[in-house]
Amino acid sequence: MKNKIDVLQDKIKKANEGGGAARIQSQHKKGKLTARERIHFLLDENSFEEIGMMVTHRSVDFGMEREKYLGDGVVTGYGNINGRLVYVFSQDFTVFGGSLSETHAEKICKIMDMAMKNGAPLIGLNDSGGARIQEGVVSLGGYADIFYRNVQASGVIPQLSAIMGPCAGGAVYSPAITDFILMVENTSYMFVTGPNVVKTVTHEEVSSEELGGASTHATKSGVTHFACSNELDAINHVKRLLSYMPQNCEEIPLQLPYTLTDESRLSLNGIMPENSNQPYDVRSIISEVADTDSFLEVHKDYAENIVVGFIRLAGRSIGIVANQPAYLAGVLDNHASTKAARFVRFCDCFNIPLLVFEDVPGFLPGTDQEWNGIITNGAKLLYAFSEATVPRITVITRKAYGGAYDVMNSKHIGADLNYAWPTAEIAVMGAKGAAEIIFKKEITSAEHPEEKWLEKEKLYSDIFANPYRAAERGFVDEVIEPAQTRSKLIKAFKMLENKVVNRPRKKHGNIPL
Repeated sequence: MKNKIDVLQDKIKKANEGGGAARIQSQHKKGKLTARERIHFLLDENSFEEIGMMVTHRSVDFGMEREKYLGDGVVTGYGNINGRLVYVFSQDFTVFGGSLSETHAEKICKIMDMAMKNGAPLIGLNDSGGARIQEGVVSLGGYADIFYRNVQASGVIPQLSAIMGPCAGGAVYSPAITDFILMVENTSYMFVTGPNVVKTVTHEEVSSEELGGASTHATKSGVTHFACSNELDAINHVKRLLSYMPQNCEEIPLQLPYTLTDESRLSLNGIMPENSNQPYDVRSIISEVADTDSFLEVHKDYAENIVVGFIRLAGRSIGIVANQPAYLAGVLDNHASTKAARFVRFCDCFNIPLLVFEDVPGFLPGTDQEWNGIITNGAKLLYAFSEATVPRITVITRKAYGGAYDVMNSKHIGADLNYAWPTAEIAVMGAKGAAEIIFKKEITSAEHPEEKWLEKEKLYSDIFANPYRAAERGFVDEVIEPAQTRSKLIKAFKMLENKVVNRPRKKHGNIPL
């Protein structure tokens, strides 16, 4: 028996060595952790149980039969994060550059299936050169097997992807299907075609970082939700992100213990500028309403005219969607609409109530917006809110103009409660533009057109630029003092916690993609 145990221990030792000491050293020189080190920092101490440690590839072409490594370039298994069961795969760049083979894919698929059967989150730590070219179509088939499972798991269990190195070609589509992508600055990148192919086809000179680095995808494309300063920062983001989510779609997020005291926030009474065209940072409202230090912003550097993220409210996990007056006056445009729509749908998938702070002057006009599909993209956000069955509450802080009023979780598209601050202005458009249209003849024929315009602007403003017309109609449930916002929201979400909505029977809707 001792000999057999010695053989086992020797195999375990070799598996733990990955591609060998030299390649591990090379990985560290790049500022990157190894696959096993990443798992060590991600999971609770001594909770990881590995599955598939002894797997090796089956390829016999190009001399591959002479080079085999236990585990075949990916570490897979399960463990706990803060006591919660999760499944994880961590690609090992020290073995064939983390390239995906048939057996590598089978290992990932096995834990994906287990995650689905047991209703637990799936975390992918990606660090791979792509499909293993020595295996040809079977490696491509392995990617497709993973993609298919990503789609089946979507909306059933949370799926998080941390990009810790290269992720190129077909490899990018698995993270793209998952719920959240995290990238590491300067050491990770994602693209469908690399710089060399780009240069050959389009003659563009571009680096990997410029083409698909963390900063690029966090600001320009919106592909990544978080750009992290290093790998430990990314791992800590994964842990924090997971804390706002349930294990699966059948559960609700964990509610932390909270003792109610005086929940009024007097500072909110002075937060709104006197001039309705003056900007302010909506994050200051979010921070005052949320539990202390609980706001986790998502997609912070992309489509900055809308803010999305998670907070806790009296210990309860809540999804935030808020117009940002400090950037482009908080208008809705193509990127903001798709950013918010994606987030709303995630929250609805996993029973996370939605809170909307609304201060929107409308949709951004212009040929660029129209030619790039603002009609379809704006409809995505409208569709996402209308489809959502979780508790939904809107607070109109200032402007709620035109079609954007409807889209931003209005009563008409199924919001449960709609509050307005006394500073709210709910109208088809701003008073200045409205007066110019309604009273055009009077203004142009007046002896002093500018004075007449100001007079009519005030008349329209007095009638419509307030929350009371909407409140009279029941489109706003209550006009509230800003200082009472937190208290009102805590009570309202508590009241809505058992909300049930029965939708018409259908296979699925056809969101305007």
